[in-house]
Amino acid sequence: MWFSILIEAVAGLGLFLFGMQVMSGGLQKVAGEKMKRSIEVLTSNRFMALIVGTVVTMLIQSSSATSVMVVGFVNAGIMQLSQAFGVILGANVGTTITGQMVALNVTFLAPFAIALGLIFRHQNKSIFLKEFSDVLLGFGILFLGMDYLKNGLQPLGDLPQFKTLIIDNASNPLIGIIIGFMLTVLLQSSSATIGVLIALAAQGLLPFYAAVYIIYGDNIGTCTTALISSIGATRKAKRVAMLHLLFNIFGTLLFLVVLNPFIVPFVESLTPTDIPRQIANIHTFFNIINVIIFFPFANYFIKAVRILVPDDEVEHKAKNMNELDERMLATPSIAVHRVIRTFHDMAVEASSSVNNAILACQTHNPKYVKRVMASEKLVNQFEKRIIRFLVKLSQESLSDQDAEMIDELFKIANDIERISDHSENIADFADEVIKSKTYLDDQAMAELETVFALVKDGYRLTIEALTEGDFDKAEQAIQTERDVDVLKQTVRIHHIERMNKGIATPESGIFVMDLLSNLERISDHYRNVCQSVMRMEGRFKAE
Repeated sequence: MWFSILIEAVAGLGLFLFGMQVMSGGLQKVAGEKMKRSIEVLTSNRFMALIVGTVVTMLIQSSSATSVMVVGFVNAGIMQLSQAFGVILGANVGTTITGQMVALNVTFLAPFAIALGLIFRHQNKSIFLKEFSDVLLGFGILFLGMDYLKNGLQPLGDLPQFKTLIIDNASNPLIGIIIGFMLTVLLQSSSATIGVLIALAAQGLLPFYAAVYIIYGDNIGTCTTALISSIGATRKAKRVAMLHLLFNIFGTLLFLVVLNPFIVPFVESLTPTDIPRQIANIHTFFNIINVIIFFPFANYFIKAVRILVPDDEVEHKAKNMNELDERMLATPSIAVHRVIRTFHDMAVEASSSVNNAILACQTHNPKYVKRVMASEKLVNQFEKRIIRFLVKLSQESLSDQDAEMIDELFKIANDIERISDHSENIADFADEVIKSKTYLDDQAMAELETVFALVKDGYRLTIEALTEGDFDKAEQAIQTERDVDVLKQTVRIHHIERMNKGIATPESGIFVMDLLSNLERISDHYRNVCQSVMRMEGRFKAE
């Protein structure tokens, strides 16, 4: 009997978790841009952070995933601890939506939701319906899993060992909390734990008083994901995980010592005969009441975690390329946004490479050659970090728009890296010219100065177009590429004429031809970047 119970329960739980994941992915696709913008308003105040944390967790369907994402934001230095506190409190409220939904017992709607989801998935004319299909499919699979779980757990009522192990022990506050903690750590989802409790209660196997303490332990257990995620992160990120843990521990103590005698009878009175609804309600009340009580004391919680996780003088601030924290992969639309911000830093470093290569040609100073080589190495590091991140991001559940965006980002990474490569080529040529003491005549330098100015201006416009999503600047940069092509031919013809007249040397001719070729290739690559910006219809914007 134990084996058959285990098989059906595991199958039901697996479907439940898979359905929740599919539904979460669908919700994120539908609300991708809105979710990104909601994160951006966090700078306003802590109350807005609370709202955003609630909404984002409702979409992700996991407070653990939200807290892990926040650890990533703080680790990258793009979110302050005070903002993170608001988001985490909101996450605790948002995660209760799953329990409320499961307690509705609308399993009869599951086949209809799956059928409608399959129909919508094949609607090529409507992107919204295609993305919304995952929401319906996930909803249906979740409730089918819930039905399997309930049926699988039903035979437990005939086993006296179960009553001794769970019901009697769970009514003991300490043991109940430990059971809830261990179950959530095992399942890595507080929503799944609540689902199991509701399934047991629906079969008459778990009284409300026994479920209460398991729920308290469940809230503490959900903190472990963020704690594990913070390993190897900055101390600020570790403080986020500690904030989450402290809040839930203090909330549990508050209920055990003070609020239980008042809240538990009140929750029972709301739905006297519906234990699954009572379980969902106590979970919701626990989190909302704790948020109301502890929200005004945010500064004290922050001071406490700063004492528990003190500053380390040796620890340095994370570099920009490390802003691509893999914890943000849980929310692909936001992760895409972070890649664009990192592209700005990569493009600026490549710009430094271009400018120093040109300075090496203008001044014959070898120090600029060394600077180009240093910048080129950094650009390569940026590219490797970005490509690794994009590969992992492309494996997530993405909206069609985000998938198209990622394709363009792969192209941009290659184009910016190639700009740096061509700058390195120019620096190599300049180094040879410096060592051989080859000099260009005044007219050649004057003509090259015009090309240098055009290339630098075009690349500057490209960086601004990339980070601002500015069509006009993209068009201007593309026009400079056309001008560079025309000017290259003019300078080339003029220099050949001077060589024929003996004004310019063959050695200088080789240098000028190679220099013009690499400058043209730089302009070709920044033109490609601008075309990617324009194809994405203004969705490239770093700030």
